[in-house]
Amino acid sequence: MQTALKHIWILYFLFNPLSLLGQNDIEDAPKFIVRGKVVESDTRDPISNVNIEVNGGNYTTTDIFGEFRIQARKGDELTIRHKDFETVYYIIQSNERILVEVEPEEEKELKQEKFISKRSKSKAPQFNWYIDSAEVYLKKDAKKSIQFVTNALKLSDSKKENAEAYEVLGDINMFWKQPDLAISNYNTSLKSNNTNEVKLKLAVAYKENKNYQESIELYNSIGKKRLSNYQLVTLYEGLGDVYKAIKQYDASIKAYQDGLNVAQKHVITPKITDLNSKIAEVYNEKGEVEEAQGLFKKSLKLAGNENKKRALEEKVKVADFEGANLNFSSEIELRKQALEDIADIALDSIFLGNESPLTPQRQNYKIGNAYALQNDYGNAITYLEKSIEEADEKEDLIVQKDATRKLSEVYRDAGQFDKALIAYQNYVEVVDKLYVLKEQEISQASKFSKDLATKQNRITSLESEKSLANTRYQLNTEETKRQELLIYSLFGGVLLLLIVAFLMFKYIRQQRLANNLLALKSLRSQMNPHFIFNALNSVNSFIASNDERTANKYLSDFSLLMRAVLENSEEDFIPLEKEIELLQLYTKLEHFRFKDKFDYSITVADDINVKDFVIPPMLLQPYIENAVWHGLRYKKSKGHLEIAIAQANADEISITIADNGIGRKKSKTLKTQNQQKQNSKGMGNIKKRVSILNDMYKDKVDVLITDFQGAEDTGTKVVVTLKKD
Repeated sequence: MQTALKHIWILYFLFNPLSLLGQNDIEDAPKFIVRGKVVESDTRDPISNVNIEVNGGNYTTTDIFGEFRIQARKGDELTIRHKDFETVYYIIQSNERILVEVEPEEEKELKQEKFISKRSKSKAPQFNWYIDSAEVYLKKDAKKSIQFVTNALKLSDSKKENAEAYEVLGDINMFWKQPDLAISNYNTSLKSNNTNEVKLKLAVAYKENKNYQESIELYNSIGKKRLSNYQLVTLYEGLGDVYKAIKQYDASIKAYQDGLNVAQKHVITPKITDLNSKIAEVYNEKGEVEEAQGLFKKSLKLAGNENKKRALEEKVKVADFEGANLNFSSEIELRKQALEDIADIALDSIFLGNESPLTPQRQNYKIGNAYALQNDYGNAITYLEKSIEEADEKEDLIVQKDATRKLSEVYRDAGQFDKALIAYQNYVEVVDKLYVLKEQEISQASKFSKDLATKQNRITSLESEKSLANTRYQLNTEETKRQELLIYSLFGGVLLLLIVAFLMFKYIRQQRLANNLLALKSLRSQMNPHFIFNALNSVNSFIASNDERTANKYLSDFSLLMRAVLENSEEDFIPLEKEIELLQLYTKLEHFRFKDKFDYSITVADDINVKDFVIPPMLLQPYIENAVWHGLRYKKSKGHLEIAIAQANADEISITIADNGIGRKKSKTLKTQNQQKQNSKGMGNIKKRVSILNDMYKDKVDVLITDFQGAEDTGTKVVVTLKKD
């Protein structure tokens, strides 16, 4: 490493989201992750084992790539120390990306020490630009954030960048309460770059997804000696959370206590408060109320030394504890103090949404409820009316509903029956409003989930495209090498030529198999979204008609079908027994919607052992879908759909799907040009799948489509012949 290290460049770039915080105190600012890198300016070599510290206790070091991550707030002082250069002090302004360049002495006369507040777009790698953008929009706009990750992945050219992109994608999933997707993305990140920070996030995702044992195993597998002090406290806290969730209280207390010991040793103040509070919660759940009460008093005192919002959170938590243990006077006193603190926080411009337990309407409701439980009806009415007024002003229908119902009960208990009736009528009105609001939220949530799933599918497709491009590149490289080898082989004689020919033949067979598998996967990926889209249209129609009960019932059956379809989506063949179960469930769903259009029957011959046969998944469903949507749906009278499975011979069965609908020719005249194109594409995909499978497995499947009858409604008959392995 060069000596005489004088000039330090600190480059940070792109976004400064914390400017949105206004004039809040530094102690009230939220924490975020600051990334950085320390390198030599002349050689660009990374410098490892540099000490990185933030005032307040957080500490880490640079890794072998010279990179570091550390948690900080706006206004914290970052200290960068190493034996080979002077200590650097820097005030954090945002979740910036910091580059520290150490210059040798001979360049001292050529450059002056300077700070560049924003990294220009010409110097900033586009990948980092997109990743930082994704983090900025993570809590504001999930779709936009995922799009930034998608753009970053397109530019990713290393495993490390790939890992960072999927880590951010997992963070998005966790914030928007999709722990199952977060698990998948964190695992993908770990495959590219195995870091303890992502492992800790994955363990939390497992816990939120109720994979408790997986979470415990992951926490215990992490090497504690390689963690920073803050990460070690986080590990013990997370482990305690999991044990608490599965009611292993002694193990939970031990984990929390281990984390508390580390936090106290290294003066990690916020975690000292949090862990004391969590230990108190566990003792309370165990029924050891006195022990819990002592710890809650301690955590309440510790929280008072932190920022206002944290102190308020702990005060409300202790009030809940006192109320649960019938100490209503203490509860009321704490909640009144909380109301004063909420007013102070409001003056400091910290926004509290209606979902927060710290809102004044919620605290007034709980104070009124506590007074009611003490039979102090006068005070109960005063605070409940105040809660209702504030909830109405802030459009908090949930608290307004609960407070109005409680007010009606208090008036009733106080003997004021006229007012109790009026309050109850108001309660009914609020319930009606809340019902309409919930319907709107369900619709919006459905659309939101669909949009996020589409974004996630685009990322999956992108990875498939990148994988295919890499495969093509490798194939081109291999082709070039093989051609060169063939030229030199000509001089090696006939024996060498035969060996090369044999290798080529073997390679072509393997490549053909690989291409077929890739084509099958692509076709299956096209079938599933088409099927899901049609099913969701059915759900949407029930919701649009305000038939919530029918929609819920339909969704319940649909979820069973969807789970089975997704489980089988990666398989070339599944047991015929499973396919029959899927057909029964799918046909039931279609009949559920079109009861007045057709009846159906599914028969399986008694002499068939369905366990002896396998079938490509989702092969029969499109034919049933066509029969219902394009044949029976337009029939003037009620039609019939027949699905029959019979044994043709010992090694062969036939599956017949017959309907007496309007027939293919008449159905085609009713379709729009776009519908004809979509149907043609769907049926074309089925034909391609059958062709590829027959090529791979020697004519295993045969499909024949004819008219079903000679009447006016000719109907359609599909016969699928399936051979045993």
